Amino acid sequence: MNDLREILREQRAKHRMSQEKCGAAIKVSGSLIAQIETGRIIPQDDTAQALDDLFGTEDEIQRATEAARDDARPPWLRPWTDHEQQATLLRTWEPNLIPGLLQTEAYTRLVCGGGRLSKRATENTVQVRRDRQAATIGRADEPPMLSAIIGETALRCGPGEVLKEQLRHLVEATHLSHVQLLVVPWAAGVHAGSQGAFVLATLPGRGRVGYVDDQLRGRLVTDPKDLDGLELSWEIATGLALPVHQSRDFIEKAIKDHD
Repeated sequence: MNDLREILREQRAKHRMSQEKCGAAIKVSGSLIAQIETGRIIPQDDTAQALDDLFGTEDEIQRATEAARDDARPPWLRPWTDHEQQATLLRTWEPNLIPGLLQTEAYTRLVCGGGRLSKRATENTVQVRRDRQAATIGRADEPPMLSAIIGETALRCGPGEVLKEQLRHLVEATHLSHVQLLVVPWAAGVHAGSQGAFVLATLPGRGRVGYVDDQLRGRLVTDPKDLDGLELSWEIATGLALPVHQSRDFIEKAIKDHD
């Protein structure tokens, strides 16, 4: 992140531009430029390109931005995100939380800001998650199919305003052609999926890889027997879930319940 910060500061000084003037020139706020220079955020691709165009630095800022993204990802997460971006199908099961690829920034801060992570670490997690969303279901060119199953607990836990915004975001996502969202109600009881969250990625050529998260870090799952076990848990959760339209109605009712 240091290179990106230093490049931006040096170019602003060279062109005698304040943060406000720099931001105005590329149609963003001066506070956004300040956040990039302090390392709080990493610019989006279009912002990095606009800065290169503004300063005539070819692709220097874009390359520094990409390097900053790589540095921001924890080493243990990088192998998974590489698979995640290559996947043609992502199947995620979350019994207690909203899946990361469908989280709003406020919800991510809520999950990360419960005391375990510092403010800087929380903002770094928000940035990494935003980048992962943009590189998968948010990309314009052939995004992967995302099939997500969530437990009812995920719809009920959290401060009302944050959760309502998050649930509205889920409803919007259900209208995307490459997103399918199902809900497992409490009435389903305890089942194999209750043991924890996981993601299954189907890769080009029908290869498979899984990802299991815990309190400290996640890990890749590549052993065929373990993958078969996750597949079985997925099938069980799918069988207990409400159909697509009923799941959407269920989420909309949950929004009203938080009023």
